[in-house]
Amino acid sequence: MSTLPQHIQDQLVKQAIELPSWAFGNSGTRFKVFTTPGTPRDPYEKIADAAQVQKYTALAPAVALHIPWDKVDSYDDLRRHAEDLGVTLGTINSNTFQDDDYKFGALTHEDAAIRRKAIDHHLECIDIMDATGSRDLKIWLAEGSNYPGQADLRGRQDRLHESLQEIYARLGDDQRLVLEYKFFEPAFYHTDVPDWGTSYAQVAALGDKAMVCLDTGHHAPGTNIEFIVMQLLRLGKLGSFDFNSRFYADDDLIVGAADPFQLFRIIFEVIRGGGYGDPDVAFMLDQCHNVEDKIPGQIRSVLNVQEMTARALLVDEEALRAAQLAGDVLGANAVFMDAFYTDVRPALAEWRESRGLPADPMKAFADSGYLAKIAEERVGGVQASWGA
Repeated sequence: MSTLPQHIQDQLVKQAIELPSWAFGNSGTRFKVFTTPGTPRDPYEKIADAAQVQKYTALAPAVALHIPWDKVDSYDDLRRHAEDLGVTLGTINSNTFQDDDYKFGALTHEDAAIRRKAIDHHLECIDIMDATGSRDLKIWLAEGSNYPGQADLRGRQDRLHESLQEIYARLGDDQRLVLEYKFFEPAFYHTDVPDWGTSYAQVAALGDKAMVCLDTGHHAPGTNIEFIVMQLLRLGKLGSFDFNSRFYADDDLIVGAADPFQLFRIIFEVIRGGGYGDPDVAFMLDQCHNVEDKIPGQIRSVLNVQEMTARALLVDEEALRAAQLAGDVLGANAVFMDAFYTDVRPALAEWRESRGLPADPMKAFADSGYLAKIAEERVGGVQASWGA
């Protein structure tokens, strides 16, 4: 395809994908944290790197922060810094998985003093949201148990609800709590928020300002993620996506790398369910790995999302529905597959150029010399992320 239909161009203009600040820091596995030349030395440099993705793609206008990794003396100053670079500060992510006190839980802990510490951390995150203008507080909890009998499963759910209630009560009128789920790791027998149903049950009990976050890497093999997307949209509780890719578990690889067809199917359900272009459904990346250069990896991810969105928008929904009503199994599947197999890359390149963007953002960034520049300027950068 050489030219995108006008209605698809109009839809693609709406696309915005929030980047994670931690994607630009050092990362690794449980065995080794790998360093990268030009690693950011502070949150200001993380935002400068994220702004490069927006510069070459116009797809990434916001940067999520992680607290305490991104703590600064003045969030007003950080906000102005971001705006000067053409991006805004987005979701604030809490962290209750790196302190020794949280070995056996944070918001679910048996010890009221430790729960108090964890709740206060989230209240501090909301204070930061007030300063940055952020709407969403995203909570992921590395909480659970490794052995049968180790923990009171129901008691932990009760304590989680009580802790979330206090955090929720502190939210401003235009702020939201977004609860992420993950079916295992680092707890292996049970996880306190292992699936969309548990997350939904907890946020539904809180109120309208509490939503579910779906991370595409946080599911058991064989899970039909697009079905979950449909259900959460149907229930009005899909608050955000964390897009990444996986082969085995929470691999946090470039989105669409392992299964681009799955990404296509997910985005089709977002469109079908009215979530595309809805500001209440946030597209985000949660990609952070250790072998690719950070900025090009983020550029590749947002372009993959854009490409699969363009393909999903090509689905002839009238023909698809007619085939479904006629019980034409193969006909319906053919409509779906025709859109997926359409090569929209030449048309996207043309469309980018028409908007004053490089046809090939990956090449344009590589030719800019930015990576060599920061490698020379940033000596001793140790800003870390996952696996540190």
